[in-house]
This record gives sequence, C-alpha cells and structure tokens, in this order.
Amino acid sequence: MSAAVNAYKQRMGIEEMFRDCKKGGYDVEGTSLKGNRLINMILLMTLAYSSAIFQGIELKKKQVQKYVSRRKEPKKKYRRRSTFGVGIDGEKWVNYLEQYSLEVEQLMKLTPSKRRFYQQGMRAATLIRSIS
Repeated sequence: MSAAVNAYKQRMGIEEMFRDCKKGGYDVEGTSLKGNRLINMILLMTLAYSSAIFQGIELKKKQVQKYVSRRKEPKKKYRRRSTFGVGIDGEKWVNYLEQYSLEVEQLMKLTPSKRRFYQQGMRAATLIRSIS
C-alpha cells in the first residue's frame, strides 16, 4: 500500500474520532464543562472510547459486524458507523437480543424457514459476548 493511501486512511480515522466525540457519540461540546471537570470528563471518555474501539475491532475481526450495524452504502462517501459505533452497537444488540428472547422465539415458530438465519445470529451473539 502506498504511503499516500496509508496517510489518508489514518486521516479518515481521525475524522471519525472527531465525529464520535462531537454529535456522533459523546457530544463533548454540548457539556459546557471547563477546567478540571472538563479534563476529568475527557479522561473518562478516553477510557470508554478506547474500550468501544477495541470491541469494534474485535467484532470486525470475527466478521459479525453485519449483525450489529449496516455496512457502508454504495452511494455514501463514508462508512455508516465508525469502529467506535460498531463497538457500542454490538453491546446494545446483544442486550436487546437477551431482553426480547421470548418474543424472538415466538416469531421463529411462526416462520421456520428463517430458523437458519436466527441460528447464525445466535452464533454471532455468542461471539460478541465473548469479546465483552
């Protein structure tokens, strides 16, 4: 890979981080914090952000991202969700799956032809739980 392509990828990663810290995630600008309170909040946010990034990377490695969030759309310039967003969404998806497991089981009884897809989703949920 050329140096220019690598530099551009790194730049886009930084752009995603700025989006995540602004309106796409933490909304740092909307807090109106100053001084030590702002520093403390940024430190806490950095820990949480790092954790979500690591989970997002693992979800991508295990190839279960498609269960968690939509992929990049053909006409869109940027990915729909950053690695941070994928990490956050993975945990939410598993929690919702657990919360509504009875309802999902009832739906599966109505459409047995979709059972294979349900089983694939359950395997993905198991992989996601192993990351958390």
